[in-house]
Amino acid sequence: MKICFVADGRSPIARNWITHFVRPLHEVHIISSYPCAVESFPGATIEDAPVAFSSLSGASRDRDNEFPGINRAGSSALQGWCSKASANLSLATQHLLLPFDLQRRVQKVQRLIDRISPDIVHAMRIPFEGILAAKATPPRFPLLISVWGNDFTLWASRNPVIARQTLRALQRADGLHCDCVRDLDLATRSWGFDSRKPTCVLPGAGGVQASVFHPGVADPSILREMNIPAGAPVVFNPRGFRSYVRNDVFFEAIPRVLAQHPNAFFVCAGMLSNPIAERWVSRLDIKGSVRLLPSVAREQMAELFRLASVAVSPSLHDGTPNTLLEAMACGCFPVAGDIESVREWIADGDNGLLCDPTNPESVARAVIRALADEQMRSSALERNSRLIAEGAEYNKVMRKAEEFYSEVIQRKKETCN
Repeated sequence: MKICFVADGRSPIARNWITHFVRPLHEVHIISSYPCAVESFPGATIEDAPVAFSSLSGASRDRDNEFPGINRAGSSALQGWCSKASANLSLATQHLLLPFDLQRRVQKVQRLIDRISPDIVHAMRIPFEGILAAKATPPRFPLLISVWGNDFTLWASRNPVIARQTLRALQRADGLHCDCVRDLDLATRSWGFDSRKPTCVLPGAGGVQASVFHPGVADPSILREMNIPAGAPVVFNPRGFRSYVRNDVFFEAIPRVLAQHPNAFFVCAGMLSNPIAERWVSRLDIKGSVRLLPSVAREQMAELFRLASVAVSPSLHDGTPNTLLEAMACGCFPVAGDIESVREWIADGDNGLLCDPTNPESVARAVIRALADEQMRSSALERNSRLIAEGAEYNKVMRKAEEFYSEVIQRKKETCN
């Protein structure tokens, strides 16, 4: 296949998905909504088409947040401040500027797609890549749009301009990929996608690579580096700073957990040098029990999941978080906000615990119970390993994705004839 991706080329989610197709069997072209290093995708062509205030964001930063323009928070206080400033600017002004901002890129992207003449165009998330691709993709080319976790529940519900453009984008789409059943239901029920067109539900990043994320014993040097005693229970928060993740509640829960498990340690990725996190730690007097880390690479993330007994994700809303699947794959017991998409993977009290992400007492109770019940954690490890192997193993997921591409292409041919 000749595939044209319209995506943020810096995004770990997009990179994990696209990399599968960059091989001799396929011809891959990427139109990146943010400046992207050419060496990120050896074997593919890359064109930049900056959208939606992306000039405010550093070219090399990873993107795994719900706001374009936000880097993975916590790498430095200055970066965190600049990221929030760009997000606030876009949220405050996009109802006036976004339509014009996107429109200025449509002709360029349309020319690129015409020149590439792909078998399929795949836009990875709706704002702003899916909206742009829907405007720019000529009707003769099949357009597949991916919905990421907050496209409907945060972006479209928050902003009427984006809501209208989401509706139009899904009306144009020839196929739809969601990472949870909830979003598929929302797309067909509320956002104008024709249920007769091809759809699939697959993990947004293509699934979990078992060679990286698997159960086992963590490298003991990690404990030494973080000055954590061997045998101490570890609770891991992998989410970094995002507006829809209640990290304030997570930190408020820590003293309650320490009252029952005084030797526990709390490790937080993507929070090093973040002044907000540092203030919480100081105010709650928990510095000795908390380790704030920078953003970490996949291999380091896997080691931290293997090190921890419990992984906490206090999301207000989400799709299927990649970190949830990764924790499950590594045998780390998940404690997560009780939201519809997470319930597609977690049965409360069975293979994880669900909590009220707005209530520190609820989060603390779940963590305390998880740390105390070794049998529950052991049973969950076995079930979660099966769930990941059956529904989220990377190679299996990506084979299904290839089959889905072929289905969308074939259906487009049939409707055009």
